Amino acid sequence: MVRRPVAWVVAVVLFAEGLGIAALNWFLGVVVDRQEMSLAGLDPDMMSMSSKIGGVVFGLYFALCALVALLVAIRNRAPAGFGRVLLISIAVVHGLLGAFTWGLVGWSAFLFMMVVLGLIVLLLMTYDRQDGAAETAPGGAPEGGDTPEAKEETPKGLDGPQEPDGEPGGPKGEAEEPQDDVPALAAPSAPAASVTPPAPTTP
Repeated sequence: MVRRPVAWVVAVVLFAEGLGIAALNWFLGVVVDRQEMSLAGLDPDMMSMSSKIGGVVFGLYFALCALVALLVAIRNRAPAGFGRVLLISIAVVHGLLGAFTWGLVGWSAFLFMMVVLGLIVLLLMTYDRQDGAAETAPGGAPEGGDTPEAKEETPKGLDGPQEPDGEPGGPKGEAEEPQDDVPALAAPSAPAASVTPPAPTTP
């Protein structure tokens, strides 16, 4: 998995860039102050102070973005909310700095800015892809669907009507037989055989 190393590299690079930008602007402010330079009639003290403040603000901004990348590398989770917005904004800043450094510094500075921009974009894309794959259920089955496991876990009594139980102490189903109020008539018995006595004989 390459996403955690990418997050570590982005965090280190952003920390280094923040420190470098803060140190560069502070150095320029000190030079302007000592040389008493002025641009278009501006006060040298104001130029020196604005350069130092700008360096501190941009340095803290880069350090905060580096902190977000560091937390992503430690937790191994995608940035969300304000952290994601910071990473997207720092990617846009590197694109703009690359366009400026191409004409002011040269192609080497432009190449460095583009490499850092690519690392930030790779960091955002790899975590988004991994989270999207994890949210998809295996086999494409929706969560909580009519799966065999879900059917087996259905509580008893919700599947359909159940047969009523018989009276306690008797076999099941005896209570369901209809009980007649009138007792059944006895079946007619066969007629009794008549015994005829023998006729008396005359001596």
